Amino acid sequence: MSKAKAPEDIDDYIARFPAEVQAILIQVRETIRQAAPEARELISYQMPAFRQHGILVYFAAWKEHIGLYPPISGDEALEKAIAKYAGPKGNLQFPLAKPIPYALIKRIVKFRVKQDADKAAAKRKKKS
Repeated sequence: MSKAKAPEDIDDYIARFPAEVQAILIQVRETIRQAAPEARELISYQMPAFRQHGILVYFAAWKEHIGLYPPISGDEALEKAIAKYAGPKGNLQFPLAKPIPYALIKRIVKFRVKQDADKAAAKRKKKS
């Protein structure tokens, strides 16, 4: 039995889902773009991802939810806001049967951009 071919890009990934899920994925993608305008899109682990210095976030559609990865830590208020969406490994699961919290996704991505920039700056400082 052959495995499904990996998506070539995010457009290809989104096109593989039913129209109602595509609409959500398109909005998630746009929300991430707005929060991280300098990030580049790629497919990693067969999922859409956004990268600046390192990976900011991955997102994926599943049977009953949209997943957002990696787990978020380092901001107590944000951790409290996302707690109800935490999956078994800390990754976030936004149920398809409920409204997707786009404003929360934007907040998460902005936080990840800051974490990524801080990590890159620390790396540069360590090298010099």
